[in-house]
Amino acid sequence: MNPRPNLDGHDFNVLVIGGGINGVAIARACARAGRRTLLVEQNDFGAGTTSRSTRLIHGGLRYLEHGEIGQVRDSLRERQRLLREYPHLVRPLEFLLALDENSRRSALVVRAGLWFYRCLGGSRASDATQKPNQLERFLDSGHRFSIFSFEDAQCEFPERLVAEWVVEAAAAGCQAYNHTRVLQIKRAHGKVTGALLRDQLTGAEQNIGADWVINAAGPWIDEVCEQSGIHPADRMIGGVRGSHIVIPKFAGAPDAALYAEGVDGRPVFVVPWNQQMLVGTTEVPDNGDPASVHASHDELQYLLHSVRNLFPQLRISESDIRYAFAGIRPLARSSQANASAVTRRHFIHDHSAEGAAGMISLIGGKLTTAASAARECAEKIAIRAPTCLGIRTMSGTAMENIVESAVHQIAKIAGLDCGSASAIVEWHGPRSLDIARRARRDLRLLARLCPHTDHIVAEAVDAFENEFAVTLGDVLLRRVPVALGACWSAECTRTAATRIASATGWSDSRVGVELEQFEAESEAFLQRSQLARLQN
Repeated sequence: MNPRPNLDGHDFNVLVIGGGINGVAIARACARAGRRTLLVEQNDFGAGTTSRSTRLIHGGLRYLEHGEIGQVRDSLRERQRLLREYPHLVRPLEFLLALDENSRRSALVVRAGLWFYRCLGGSRASDATQKPNQLERFLDSGHRFSIFSFEDAQCEFPERLVAEWVVEAAAAGCQAYNHTRVLQIKRAHGKVTGALLRDQLTGAEQNIGADWVINAAGPWIDEVCEQSGIHPADRMIGGVRGSHIVIPKFAGAPDAALYAEGVDGRPVFVVPWNQQMLVGTTEVPDNGDPASVHASHDELQYLLHSVRNLFPQLRISESDIRYAFAGIRPLARSSQANASAVTRRHFIHDHSAEGAAGMISLIGGKLTTAASAARECAEKIAIRAPTCLGIRTMSGTAMENIVESAVHQIAKIAGLDCGSASAIVEWHGPRSLDIARRARRDLRLLARLCPHTDHIVAEAVDAFENEFAVTLGDVLLRRVPVALGACWSAECTRTAATRIASATGWSDSRVGVELEQFEAESEAFLQRSQLARLQN
């Protein structure tokens, strides 16, 4: 929480623009290869598309329909790597694929596709029958369903994965600055030379030098180029909006995710998430301002109607929607009329032909394959990035034993109950012991952020000091994302802010400003006011 060093006049080998999962992965790869790297993000790390996704780490079963076998194989390989290296954040998740008799996909084709998918991923078919049987009790009894089981993975909080990768990048020497906007990319003689930056918190402008610029700004990629007078032949991004709703987890629901078809035949996911159910997603072309993206009324009704069609006996209504969110997928611009058919592959665009040699843009990319895309970007600028450092790789059973041991150790060190100790381990993994030792030294840090959560003030303080959090929103929405919980309220926010202030020395005026900014950011993200109007 100390003032950040002024960057004016500093020179770097690589400037990475964009602090979503892709930009952070690129910065980490470059820093690990020994390059002086600067990562800048105009908002907060992970605040854009990364935190507005369906939160799945998957091979892309439906990509097989479009013949993208290489994309599926790469995704499955990266999925396994994430499961091994970040088991506290990325976990296996069983999926139940439900098709009714009116589906345009035949059961035979789906069965063959699942067999091929398992072959590509090196996994075997599940022999579990309990979960499909549980699901059948809730599905519309007026239809005959075929239910198939397969396994993928889930990252409940990709915001936490971004935070860990930023910390790893910094440990390798990267300088990471969130709330820092690129105003202009500097050029001379047809080559990039650096950039003009603005600190969004103080308004201070700073010039930095850079040998290479990697534009990983997601849906803002074209804007970054345009404001610097860099003009490719056509726009690079064809934005596609994906919206989600969050509803209560109904009694007796299986722990598996449901993969079904919506009212229009498009895939719809109903995923157990954060002790709730996450329903998504839509695919609507959207080339508007990514900063003001929100789920439209039609999208909310579409998702709600799809859930009602699947589970008519649950009588889900507008009043059951706790919140909604939307993000822009930064897909490659395409002439395809059907957004579902646009490739999910990533591409690297070299800007040399536009008078910006030394600059590349990463187009597309997804949560699962961020590390792979980062290695490609590094290699494109002649950096040989290490593919694996051999860290945190062990069997599932070994990891479960370590986690159980860590929970007991943390509970003992800090005097915490097992609920809080387990919550810390689940979100912070190997760094949990440091947080526990910090909490032991100050009773204020042992307080829960609010009465409804197991997470404690020490996690928030650690986020400010070690994970580049700057605002209350950075903490409660991303580093320690308790504000996404089922019962979070304005009163919870005030309680958390007061307890954080006690531990950090915030003044009353600082608390007031943080609360005001948090409510504005939370509303823009989670659309609670819009939902209240819909429900009335």
